[in-house]
Amino acid sequence: MAPRTPRTRRFRQLAALPAVALLGTLSGTLALSGCSDPGAAAAGAQPATTAARNGVVYNTSPDQQRLRADKDPALAAKVPELINKDGKLTVATTAGSIPLSFHASDDKTPIGVELDIAQLVADKLGLELDVQVTSWENWPLKTQSGDFEAVFSNVGINAARVKLFDFSSYRAAYMGFEAKKGSSYDIKGSDDISGLKISVGSGTNQEKILIAWNKELEAKGKAPAVLQYYSSDADTILALSSGRTDLNIAPFPSVTYRENTREDLLVVGKVNAGWPSETLVAATTLKGNGLAPAITDALNSAIQDGSYGKVLERWGLSEEALPESKTVNEANFGTGK
Repeated sequence: MAPRTPRTRRFRQLAALPAVALLGTLSGTLALSGCSDPGAAAAGAQPATTAARNGVVYNTSPDQQRLRADKDPALAAKVPELINKDGKLTVATTAGSIPLSFHASDDKTPIGVELDIAQLVADKLGLELDVQVTSWENWPLKTQSGDFEAVFSNVGINAARVKLFDFSSYRAAYMGFEAKKGSSYDIKGSDDISGLKISVGSGTNQEKILIAWNKELEAKGKAPAVLQYYSSDADTILALSSGRTDLNIAPFPSVTYRENTREDLLVVGKVNAGWPSETLVAATTLKGNGLAPAITDALNSAIQDGSYGKVLERWGLSEEALPESKTVNEANFGTGK
């Protein structure tokens, strides 16, 4: 999908921000808070359906027949005029991690649980869903510029991000460690990764966790883990399955998907994506533009009518369901409200 022309009618106040300061802030944000696996989807055609050992039959074809919702006039009325004017909800996603957001078997159509949830939100707000695939590194600046109105791509909430964005929570946020089948690893903390070779996405939250764990190991006089970086999911998993790495850390839904659809990998650990604190996955919108509360209300409507639960069940992610969506911003971050 071709990038859209930036909407100059939106958020002109960004022009007042010094470019160097803005880029520096965003660079720190990415280093602190990535929760997505930014590698590209595995190359090559994929089967249209995949039957998994967890009982889920994953539809990976471009014909998704997504669960749809009716427009709720009361919710639609809450959409800010600048967002509502063109009748679209422009959503960014990275399309790099099954079953979250990835390319279908045609190798070009973005699909996954993130986009199914975005579809429910757009429907309830009376907007057409306009999906834009972007890289993990680019979505912050493009959301700031107004190219994207919301990001649905396994984004976690944290202290760095709330300075720039508002959030509407919709899923639990965990990272998983995976290894070759037959491995005896049991990863619960820093001591368990000493000396191991671990693949990780650059600039992600999982990298932040491993760096912190390595500091703990070095303080104890133990060998740190060796972090290894690959350009795609395909290269990462090939390195793991061939024994060039001992572990891979990635979003928990992705590692459990592979455990359930492959014969050679298994999950050997789980950690909250906000370690040492906790965090949630959330729709991400520009700070202060008024869209987050409308998305939160749409998510809660989907939770209440059961469509949200059906979407998570479709992708084998029912365990990550939240009982309620909340708007999180800089003012209430960390307060539990």
